[in-house]
Amino acid sequence: MEALVEQRPLSAGDRVALLVPGSHEYVDAVLRLLTAGVFPIPLDPRLTDSEQERILAGLAPTRIVRSAADLADLVDVLPEAGLPLGRPMHCTSGTTGVPKGVFSGVLSEPDARALLADERDLWGFSADDVNLVLSPLYHSAPLRFAMGTLLAGGRIVGLDELDQRSGFDPARITETIARERPTTMFCVPTHLQRLFEHWDTHGAPDLSCFRLVAHAGAPCPTDLKRRLIEAFPEGSTWEFYGSTEGQFTACRSEEWVERPGTVGRARPGRSLSLDADGTIWCTVPDFARFTYFNEPAKTAATWRTTAEGPAFTVGDVGRIDDDGYLFLDGRREDLVISGGVNVYPTEVEQVLGTCPGVADIAVYGVDDSRWGQRVCAAVVGTADADALDRFAREHLAPPKRPKDYVLLDALPRTLTGKVRRNELVAGHPAVSSDPSDA
Repeated sequence: MEALVEQRPLSAGDRVALLVPGSHEYVDAVLRLLTAGVFPIPLDPRLTDSEQERILAGLAPTRIVRSAADLADLVDVLPEAGLPLGRPMHCTSGTTGVPKGVFSGVLSEPDARALLADERDLWGFSADDVNLVLSPLYHSAPLRFAMGTLLAGGRIVGLDELDQRSGFDPARITETIARERPTTMFCVPTHLQRLFEHWDTHGAPDLSCFRLVAHAGAPCPTDLKRRLIEAFPEGSTWEFYGSTEGQFTACRSEEWVERPGTVGRARPGRSLSLDADGTIWCTVPDFARFTYFNEPAKTAATWRTTAEGPAFTVGDVGRIDDDGYLFLDGRREDLVISGGVNVYPTEVEQVLGTCPGVADIAVYGVDDSRWGQRVCAAVVGTADADALDRFAREHLAPPKRPKDYVLLDALPRTLTGKVRRNELVAGHPAVSSDPSDA
């Protein structure tokens, strides 16, 4: 992979892969890169060598940053953080299991200012804000909230408490809330569930400091949503619906109470429409356009022209009521969302399919009270659960590793050969469980 990296000065349009844990220096480097029109590619530093090679091959990074020293050397030659001329190039998989880079391109100064204002105006970022970071910064939403806070003159906390190996620690986060008095945070439902479990046993901190608690990433159970609203200051809690590619809606909890289950109405500057089958399309301003890097066919399939302007879809389905509120009826057919992390079964199948003793495999998600969904695998062949688990730990990052393995004589398939994942979900027995990998 290193052979793909050019050793030359960075210039606008270049790409820099970041394979280091999140830190204050990390966010500063992202902002400096974007100020120079260079695109950071935030990636999970726990990716295996084979995963890194597969993801980066199509993105042709100019540099790969693998250590704090590499990050410091990179920052030395970059301008001070100013106006970002684009978005970080986060990667998203798809039903093909091939990761794609979501690429904004270098924006004009007016479009760059409009992009900055889009987030600032919606969330009200200001110099008084203290943003509590709960998730690794290779995820798009926590990085976006951290960047918006810093660009408004605020500060970010929690990175020192976020254990990059074991992940979210409710005890340490509770201490940070008490000490730093944050005003904003982005979270996924799993974060909320684990915080409330901890607070039920050890007591909750004073939460009156929060003016904004935004959650997304996975459906939020109704009971958990109601507890969120009760626990935090009135008017402070929001949900939004979006993807790595772009943002669709935002919803105050007060709106959700009036319309339980909604994810809100279209964000400012956007409009929503549905196909006959419920596929959701979203028109966006020019500054929110994107392509899949070096993937023109996949880009073309994602966009279409509507009367309101260019619109994109990520394949989710839903319905819109008479007042414009969106309700999700389902995620992309084979997407598993575990602890707020998107896991694409095809990608996991492609890796585990090479494990000795695997003749056929199907990966799917089942409901899980702790993580929202858990990744499971039905396997045909001679490999046992222990062998599959060892292989997964060697070749897959933790969120992608199945927690349950079901050994079958044959997979249920349609006449055309498509796996009937719904049958696997309906008949799933719990074989093994390892919540530490979520």
